[in-house]
Formats: sequence, structure tokens, C-alpha cells
Amino acid sequence: MMRDKRAKFVELTESRVNRAIKDIRLIGNLSNRSAYAYGEDDVRKIFRALQKELDAAKGRFGDEREAREEGFRLE
Repeated sequence: MMRDKRAKFVELTESRVNRAIKDIRLIGNLSNRSAYAYGEDDVRKIFRALQKELDAAKGRFGDEREAREEGFRLE
């Protein structure tokens, strides 16, 4: 039983972390100023939202519990 839980954890973790890494790289592609217009305030909002979710996810593995926001909006 414990082996099954571990195997499922590893399977889901690898899939989800790889997907998150891919999506973060796609966000990085938005830095192309010849294709997109953005300001420093936009960049701060993007990375503040991402960091907040990373902190909340990390906290769930410990005793810290943070409120989760329902999605990201730039404006």
C-alpha cells in the first residue's frame, strides 16, 4: 500500500513539475520586446503571482497554510 502511494506521488510529481517548468519557460518567451509590449509593473505582477503560488504550495508540505487566489489577472 505505501509503495503504491509513493509510486503515484512520483508519477504525478514528475508530470506536474515538468508541465510547470514548460509553462514557466513559455512565460519567459513573453519577454520578446519585438513581439510584445509590457512594462516593469507587468513583470512585477507576473512574478509576484507566481512566487505567491510557489510559497503557498511549499507551505502545504509543512504547517503553513496560505489563502489561494482564484487565478491570475494582469489588469
